[in-house]
Amino acid sequence: MLPNQRLYLLALNPTDSVTEGFLPAAHRLGLPVTLLTDRPDDHRERCPDGVDLRKCDVRDFRAVVRLISADAEPGAVFTNSDHLQTQAALAAAYFGLPAKSWRAALRTKDKALMRRHLASALPESDRVRSVEVPAGADPAAALGPVADLPYPCVVKPREGVASEDVVRVDEPGELVARCAEIQGRRPGEALVVEEFLEGGLHTLETLGDGRVLHVLGGFRTELSPPPYFIEERLTFVPAHPEPVVTQVLGQLAALGVGFGACHTEFVVDATGRARIVEVNYRAIGDQCDLLLADLLGIPLFAHILRVHLGEALPADLGARRGGAAVLDYPYARTSGTLTQAPGPVELAVGGVTLTYRPLRETGEWHELHHTNRDLLGVIRATGPDQGSVDRAVADFRATQRWEITP
Repeated sequence: MLPNQRLYLLALNPTDSVTEGFLPAAHRLGLPVTLLTDRPDDHRERCPDGVDLRKCDVRDFRAVVRLISADAEPGAVFTNSDHLQTQAALAAAYFGLPAKSWRAALRTKDKALMRRHLASALPESDRVRSVEVPAGADPAAALGPVADLPYPCVVKPREGVASEDVVRVDEPGELVARCAEIQGRRPGEALVVEEFLEGGLHTLETLGDGRVLHVLGGFRTELSPPPYFIEERLTFVPAHPEPVVTQVLGQLAALGVGFGACHTEFVVDATGRARIVEVNYRAIGDQCDLLLADLLGIPLFAHILRVHLGEALPADLGARRGGAAVLDYPYARTSGTLTQAPGPVELAVGGVTLTYRPLRETGEWHELHHTNRDLLGVIRATGPDQGSVDRAVADFRATQRWEITP
């Protein structure tokens, strides 16, 4: 790493990934940080001393380039935000810095682009049928010509995140009604309707430097009952079956993904066919990345930053193998005020390390969203085997109460 290199980190709202992962990693690397955000007041309390906090319209790559060019020579331009990957890639490219392909960042963020691109690259049997409902379009008119769209199917915002306004529908009348309902909440946003993929939902976590691509493992995801897709529980999977990994990596390669961190969600059907649900071209969030770093015993966040500084990844990351882990998310089933919930907890029981972090303060009133916004907290547990970890989480949940008063 060259002396006096400065990291320009783009962010929207504060996240655990940034405040507990990337900022401490940058400090350990001796890397000065300028955090660019459109919400400086939200970051001020969580930003450690020494971070240069600057207000910027980070959704506009031109504003990012102008601010950096008037400031200091950058060593890296980086973001872990779903919404800012293309902007960070374009700004980094302007300064000639290592970065993700802005085309790959755009086509993974835009779900309609992703489906079209994969359809052109994959055999017909592996394609996912989909149709785009343009912003402001009449859903009945946009969907009318699509006679072969199978049911059930899934409606989602074209550039949405965190299961927000993602819903399963079972017949044409319901589909039009759901599209209109989402358009009412998201005026000016386009939607994507695609076939519902039958099978188990999994993730693949990767880290690459453009030359070598490491598979860090993945998770098996348990979802809330239909029609919504709230992530209730993620169980660490050290290694998915090799044919499954090969299929997913092939689809990522077709999208141009391979630099930095990537979190990919995919479904495996009864025949072993793996098809991508979505690609989040960043490190996995909701404290899963913090768990991965602890479980694997690697400086994950530092590795990601070093890649963006132009350093090569080691051929062997030295990841620890053999451990088990679970993330469990208590969540609200109704709108109301959270009147009882546990505070932060750190436990060590029978070889299992369990951490609980609240995501909502007691006394706060929240509307029900049917998304990950409804999460009340995160239970994070690691241990020597799956049985021990599962028992520790079950015992903790049995002794705690989360109450919501409508």
